[in-house]
Amino acid sequence: MSDQNSIVSQIGDLASAGEKMIERLRRKAFLPDSRKGLNVRVGIAEAAQLLGCSTNRIRMAEDDGRLPPPPSGENGRRLGYSMEELMHMREVLGASPARAPLDVPAIIAVQNFKGGVGKSTVTTHLAHYFAVQGYRVLVVDCDSQATTTTLFGFNPHFNITRDETLYPYLSIDPTQTDLLYAVKRTPWPNVDLIPSNLELFDVEYELAASGSDGQSVLAARFRKLKAGLMDMARDYDVVILDPPPALGTISLAVMQAANALLVPLAATTPDFCSTVQFLSMMDQVIAQLIEAGIAVDYSFVRLICSKFDGGDPSHEMVRTIMEQTFGPALLPVPILESAEISHAALRMMTVYELEKPIGTPRTHKRCRANLDEAMGQIEQLVRAGWGRVAPAREEDVIHA
Repeated sequence: MSDQNSIVSQIGDLASAGEKMIERLRRKAFLPDSRKGLNVRVGIAEAAQLLGCSTNRIRMAEDDGRLPPPPSGENGRRLGYSMEELMHMREVLGASPARAPLDVPAIIAVQNFKGGVGKSTVTTHLAHYFAVQGYRVLVVDCDSQATTTTLFGFNPHFNITRDETLYPYLSIDPTQTDLLYAVKRTPWPNVDLIPSNLELFDVEYELAASGSDGQSVLAARFRKLKAGLMDMARDYDVVILDPPPALGTISLAVMQAANALLVPLAATTPDFCSTVQFLSMMDQVIAQLIEAGIAVDYSFVRLICSKFDGGDPSHEMVRTIMEQTFGPALLPVPILESAEISHAALRMMTVYELEKPIGTPRTHKRCRANLDEAMGQIEQLVRAGWGRVAPAREEDVIHA
């Protein structure tokens, strides 16, 4: 028995050693004060493309004093615009893509019960893509594994307490009546985060042990999360939810709170099969929720192929099967497997946060272009839900 206890105690030792290593990696990757920084700058050509205007219009606004010129380096060359400066430029030049006051904020759940499909990677890259485009974004980490929280620069073990997660709002004995307490600023001026940590899982235990009135307690929690998110969403254009990769109470609450569903899946046969099972289970669960009087309504449901290697014949074959099976529900542009994404993740970053390529410039450019195109598909779905398409670029209008 003592040998068994010794072996079991190793699990705690391994967890402790792992947490200490994560903290070492975090301190090495981030600034001296252990908080992540954002040092990305864009040149005038890229800024003009993002704002949908000409470089000449930006220069004119700088010349007449409406916009400050970007700072110059020691060699006198312009350093480019920071994300804060880009947001200011959008306001001055009337180039904000923000929703109209009557448009319903997009609340997108990124969900699949199969682990390893890149759920948190898709969540963080989607958030940063929307941020670069000028949208106001809230990311809600609902997964007690807290991978998304880690990618945003917080160590869920050392930096986040249970009272800073969804727990005080969703627990059996809540101490918070809205979600404002949990919102944290991130290095991105237009992205906020509600973080998670392992203790959020206590909600699952509590609700499972809620007794004879368990069903009514669950229904109340489902409605409460949706109400809280809708209240918070008034200050954002897009809310992105990262739920646990399992069919638990929190996942069900997230599925009911969302108004759009994005399902990432890798191009392998096991991922395809498990995703089919996930969709089948979702269909049954949603029917039961509706029968219980809990509304579920999505403006769109889409699948996106992640970690796709176009040079792998098996990936090509499985993707063809996906296209034949899911039709237009499968987004046409997959997220390509890229060393640049892996290298960024090692630094607890997304590709959108890299100041310069980690690999070759060609690899970085290809990866960034693919991410822009893949994430842009989701932006178009969001804008279509608002009754609008992508903002027209000045040059396109002139040439048309």
